[in-house]
Amino acid sequence: MTEQTEQTAESAETEQAEERQALVSPPPPDVLPAAPAAPAAPEGTPLVPAKAGKDRRVLRAVLRWTAVAVVFAAVGTAAAYGITRQERTDLPGLATESDGRWNYPEIVRPPLPSGSPAPFAEANKAAAHHADLRALVLPAPEGAKADKALRGKDGWLATKDFLAEFASKEDREAAGQVLTDYGLRHVAARGWTTRDGTHTRIYLLRFGTAAVADELFATELIHYDSPTYAVRGAEEFDRDEGFPEKTEFAHVTRSPYAETKPYGAEQVRQAYLSAGDTVALIVQSRKGTAGTVPFQQTVVLQSQLLS
Repeated sequence: MTEQTEQTAESAETEQAEERQALVSPPPPDVLPAAPAAPAAPEGTPLVPAKAGKDRRVLRAVLRWTAVAVVFAAVGTAAAYGITRQERTDLPGLATESDGRWNYPEIVRPPLPSGSPAPFAEANKAAAHHADLRALVLPAPEGAKADKALRGKDGWLATKDFLAEFASKEDREAAGQVLTDYGLRHVAARGWTTRDGTHTRIYLLRFGTAAVADELFATELIHYDSPTYAVRGAEEFDRDEGFPEKTEFAHVTRSPYAETKPYGAEQVRQAYLSAGDTVALIVQSRKGTAGTVPFQQTVVLQSQLLS
């Protein structure tokens, strides 16, 4: 092979390599030199540069990569538009009150009497709630109709009116004797009905010390899988395991239950809470089914007030 032939082959190989490089990874725009202004061609000269074939290949490669960039930009814009068009409840972490939660007023713990420790302060050995028990009952949500039967006298509910929550005469008598034996001091209560027909009743029972309240809660009022005394409108319950772990409070023990099928015209949900010297009973019932979300919300907020 002559020297001229070898040079021709090397030139062809170089041109092919440049072509492949242009198609796979075109040079960035800031590397490409600006094209100099072409001199005026004599009249009748064809308007085709000497390296028109190679330049066209480079141009096609640049245009192809530009088109890919435009497609990715369009896809990204469409995805962003899709997210902005979705309802907030369709996106994780953006749920609003439309999931069934009620609008409660601002929840504020009542003030303590001067010089009194908080219920779970180290100095408070009895874990007593020194705040007014009536002020520790969760307020009704917006738009709810108050249950006048639970107002009691000056905000204190008679024990017999609390016992009326239980279905059978035998349970009312048995529960009444238990409360007497454990030295029940006061009952504060509040009830309401929301627009969707959910009827809520909350009872706070205060005892002498946390030890007394804890023993009553653990040995007399609940079993693991069901409450000891059946409330009105329900007979069979299962423990409600649907509460998120993050809703637990260090000083509040919670035992929630949901009525099992087949239930009657209404479903009943209930929960017992033990917090220091106070035991709470929360009951919700509603025609058809009692909502999970408002029940959990009510139990958690009442727990927060007692913690």
